[in-house]
Amino acid sequence: MLILSIISIILLVGLDQFVKYLTVTHLINQPIVLIENVFELTYVENKGAAWSILENQIWFFILITVVILALIVYAFYKKMIYTKLGKFSLVLICAGAIGNFIDRITHGYVIDMFSFKLINFPVFNVADVCIVCGGILFVYYMLFEHDKFAEKAGKK
Repeated sequence: MLILSIISIILLVGLDQFVKYLTVTHLINQPIVLIENVFELTYVENKGAAWSILENQIWFFILITVVILALIVYAFYKKMIYTKLGKFSLVLICAGAIGNFIDRITHGYVIDMFSFKLINFPVFNVADVCIVCGGILFVYYMLFEHDKFAEKAGKK
């Protein structure tokens, strides 16, 4: 399972970085409207988090990312996650964190491209999708699976 997790992380980070490359090479000053007044692809340099929260706090985001990645590695190493869903959720979070970490280290900002115009929603990227989906799955895992499987494993 560990090898599959590592391969999945590499593939997801690769997809994130490839989409960001396409964004930089094709969308600067030329957004692509997919659904008029609803959804478009655009180039945005995000120096913060969603809605530019904590803008220009790159070292804070780098520190948080390193801590989160260390906790995920520790959880895998100590076998603290008992189901495939729990492990997959951490793979998604890890891939998303690494994808945005690469941007912050190489550019000083995160490249975003998916823009919903219909609602006031932050522009986001593939890494953000991984983090949000992974976070939702991890909450589900912790609420409904972790204790049950921890008991079976004799850890609770």
